[in-house]
Amino acid sequence: MNPTLAGKPICVLSNNDGCVIARSYEAKQMGIPMGYPYFKAKVQFPNAIYISSSRGNYVEISNRIMDKIKEYSDTVEVYSIDEAFIDLTNTLTAHKCTPEELIARIKKEIKEEIGIDVSIGLAPTKTLAKYASEKAKNGSNVFQEDFPKGLYQIKQENIKEELENAKIEDIWGIGRMNSRLMRSYLIKTAQDFCTLNDSWIKKNMGKAGLDLKSELMGEIRNPVSKEVKPPKSIQKSASFKTFLTDKQEIKSIINLHTHRICKKLRKYNLKAGSVLVFLRKKDFTVLSNKIKFKIPENSEIEFNSASYKIFDTIYEEGAVYRSLGIVALNLKPEDECQINLFEQERNQKQEKLSKAWDKLEEKFGKKILRLGKY
Repeated sequence: MNPTLAGKPICVLSNNDGCVIARSYEAKQMGIPMGYPYFKAKVQFPNAIYISSSRGNYVEISNRIMDKIKEYSDTVEVYSIDEAFIDLTNTLTAHKCTPEELIARIKKEIKEEIGIDVSIGLAPTKTLAKYASEKAKNGSNVFQEDFPKGLYQIKQENIKEELENAKIEDIWGIGRMNSRLMRSYLIKTAQDFCTLNDSWIKKNMGKAGLDLKSELMGEIRNPVSKEVKPPKSIQKSASFKTFLTDKQEIKSIINLHTHRICKKLRKYNLKAGSVLVFLRKKDFTVLSNKIKFKIPENSEIEFNSASYKIFDTIYEEGAVYRSLGIVALNLKPEDECQINLFEQERNQKQEKLSKAWDKLEEKFGKKILRLGKY
């Protein structure tokens, strides 16, 4: 929160300043791509301001914003660390104001109490609201000249006009593969997509494609849900601050990733059936391998042991690497994981150790403990 940076081209960098993970409107206007390597960006766009990320501060601010949003509705779906959907169906009754007035109030209070400017999209469905929020973020103000900056509304009667101006690749849920498919059939806008025959959409995109079409036309198929859904996989990765070649130096990073994964597994009361490790070379070639656990795990000791073994099989002597990542796969609820008698004692000891670790971090902060070499 630095008011002196307002209106300037700002880029936030990933862990170890690897690449650009967030951009201000001014930085987007300069043409700085998302995910662009920092070492290239600082040369090609020297007038931009580059800031190292601080995940701890980011999480704290995110939690405060989400708590503020939840004051206005009991149906809030936290989609990611910096995005949420809120159902305003009963706004007029509960808050004696229109949805338009309420989102303006939410934006104002977040700015005054937390010091953060947020962008809010208001629309009949989540898909349209996501698109509206992107337009608000980019300063668009097409159908409502008197609407405050940072807010954008798509009304039911304006949907067709909006979709005619919406590039198909800018729609939430399309993705790169579907975007290429659409372009090959000369489908350039969201409105082009909505004129497609349902049978074609179902054949090429399945039920998700049909739901997307309905949502774009203003029909709710994906309602706002406050239910927290457990992840299907958990990945932790980071670009290195500088390119690395030394085996032990790269291998030492595994401990941090496995702890973050295991902590999240325990948060959702999950265990992983297998773990995958990948190394990305300087030329973006990816080397990877995975191991299946004998029994599902969420212990740092078992994750580290398996990850070290995988790493030894994929590391190439003399190669230059830019990042390392670990993925927990085949996740299952803890209470569905059967443990044989021979593994039960070991598992109980590791569970006690993990819970003690979590409590120490809650009390004394992160990095209070680390696994040593073994």
